[in-house]
Amino acid sequence: MFHHVKELQFNARVSRPDPRFANLLLEQFGGENGELAAAMQYFTQAFGAKVPYPDKYDMLMDIATEEFSHLEIVGATIQMLLKGVNGELKNAADSSEIMQVLNGKAAKEDIIHQAVFANPQFGVITGGGVTPRNSQGIPWCASYIHSNGDLTVDLRSNLASESRAKLVYEHLMKFTNDPYIHETLSFLMTREVAHYKMFEAALNDIQPNFPPGVLAADPRFTQQYFNMSNGADVHGPWNEGEMPDLEKEFIYIADPVKHVRETQGLTQLEDDKARELKQAEKLNKQMSQEKSTEVKDSEPEGVAQWSIYPDNNKTA
Repeated sequence: MFHHVKELQFNARVSRPDPRFANLLLEQFGGENGELAAAMQYFTQAFGAKVPYPDKYDMLMDIATEEFSHLEIVGATIQMLLKGVNGELKNAADSSEIMQVLNGKAAKEDIIHQAVFANPQFGVITGGGVTPRNSQGIPWCASYIHSNGDLTVDLRSNLASESRAKLVYEHLMKFTNDPYIHETLSFLMTREVAHYKMFEAALNDIQPNFPPGVLAADPRFTQQYFNMSNGADVHGPWNEGEMPDLEKEFIYIADPVKHVRETQGLTQLEDDKARELKQAEKLNKQMSQEKSTEVKDSEPEGVAQWSIYPDNNKTA
């Protein structure tokens, strides 16, 4: 159940109309890395988490709802930046507030021209309003949402989403000198950081969480780093030394073509990992059972009911 509170979470303000920046800010309204995409992503992910992870369901719904409030902040800011593009300005007298800001008729015509130049849809389709489109006028699309049905996968997607959104806000700050907008964007950017840490903590709270899904990785193919480019070999912690958290060493394959030919397409390896393969198969069965039981044990018997409502007729 949603209840709309008319006050914004953060008091969005602008110093003056700026249609060009309003168009750029649309990226965070209806763009791939914007607030609408984040809200719908976390909202969608929450349904699958309800039964096995009711605590994570609560977190996802809370953050999704906050993202909707951020969408409202972005939309309100865009609308204020477009002040003067809508019908009120087009019919306004020179003594109106917007005329005083814009210094008369010439400025009024210029601001409308800026809006049309920045995004023709402001003047032609939306009438100076906000719609879920990005800065190029492309409508918001559900393909922006990443929801895979495995919470550890979804949480990793969310870490990436928050990272991208933070970066977009950083870039947007470079295109405006309005101190009020900087305050708003700084708030929104910082909440991306906060959400990142929340998702990170939730992921760490699920153990084991690697590899994603249920099935274990094939031990025959987890350690090889294939040098797929010509030129000087480059080494680092991604292809030499101990693999993070796995207690195994990376194996650097300097000549992948030679290695593949010698091993008949990786089917005849010196170490067939027979013992580890049996362990992986055993782990697969164990994890399959655990994951299945985890969900089944969380589901109520009889009629399915999403919410439990308090019985106000009961006496203490």
